[in-house]
Parts: sequence; structure tokens; C-alpha cells
Amino acid sequence: MSTGLIIALVVIVAAVVVVAAASTRRARGGNGGRNLRRRFGPEYDHVLARHDGDTKAADRELTERLERHGGLRERPLEPAERERFEARWAAAQEHFVDSPREAVADVDRLLAEAAGARGFPDGGQYEEQLAALSVHHAGNVRGYRRVHRAVGAAGDGSGTDTEELRAAMLEARDLFADLMRSDQRAPVSHKAERSHRPHLFHRHPVAER
Repeated sequence: MSTGLIIALVVIVAAVVVVAAASTRRARGGNGGRNLRRRFGPEYDHVLARHDGDTKAADRELTERLERHGGLRERPLEPAERERFEARWAAAQEHFVDSPREAVADVDRLLAEAAGARGFPDGGQYEEQLAALSVHHAGNVRGYRRVHRAVGAAGDGSGTDTEELRAAMLEARDLFADLMRSDQRAPVSHKAERSHRPHLFHRHPVAER
């Protein structure tokens, strides 16, 4: 093999390595774990804990989520769709006082359907739907996870007390409010979101007594 050909091969390999590194850097937001932590907020801590503090594993999982779902464009809801979803949320809140477990199960289904209507993976693929939601609504996915787990606990007989169900439902309200937005602005911070909730999501006297 000639010296010129060897040099050409080395240059090509080096170029491939540089491109791959740049792609990975872009996927992680340019500064690796720091940007992932900033983007995912509490979800980063959740994933990190699930990986027993292994930051490389957490960064890898969240980077994969960005690669799979970062390009998803949320579909705006039609006014009639939004009204139906909001009516179902209000009904679940009213139902909570008499049947908290059924109300939380209603909210679990409602979040899955609302997310599907906005263009996220179908609710039948819960883990994939949650992963996609965590990319676009990272600050508010914890409530969805809590109500889904509460429904699962009721189903396997382990049960969840009423106060935990109430807390899960109230936290899930933040994601629901986000999904009901009429615009497609980038998600605001979790703290800022609280100050921009529609009237429907002000504290409900029945659900929070």
C-alpha cells in the first residue's frame, strides 16, 4: 500500500471520528451531562438514581431519548378537543372525593390520550410515551409517572393511601396544563409554569381538602 493511500485512509478515519464526536456533542447539548441536567431537570435526577448514580449511564439514556424524540413536533389541539379533555379533567376532580382510585385511573388514561392527541407515542406504549414527554415536558412528567404507578399499585393489590393519590393527581395537573396549551412555545421552567396555569388548574376545593 502506497504512502499516499495510507495517509488518505488516516484522514478519512479521522474525519469520521470528528463527525461522530460532533454528533454526540450536539445530541448532548454541547456540554455533556451539564446540559442534559439543565434540560431534563428533575427527570435527570430520577434517571441518575435509577442508574445508581452512574452519570455515564444516565447521560447515555437521556441522549438516546433526545435522539429518538427530539425532532417530535407537537400537534396543536382543536378547540373542541381541548374542551373535551378539560371537561374530563374537571369530572375526575369531582369524582375524587367519592372514588379517589377511580379518579386517578381516569387521570392516567386522560394524560395518555391527551399526549397521544398532541402527537406523542400512543398511550399503549407507556414507557415510550413517557420518554418522549420527558424530552419536551421534562419538568412535569413526574406527576404522570406517579398516577400511573398508583394505578398499578391498586391493580396488584398493594394499594395507595388517599393522600398519596391526591398528591399524585395534583402533580399530574402540571403536565395536563402543559398539554392543553394552545401555542407551541418551548416548555417553560417548572417554576414559571405554575404562574401561567389556565384557570382550570387552580387548586380545586374537593381534590385538595
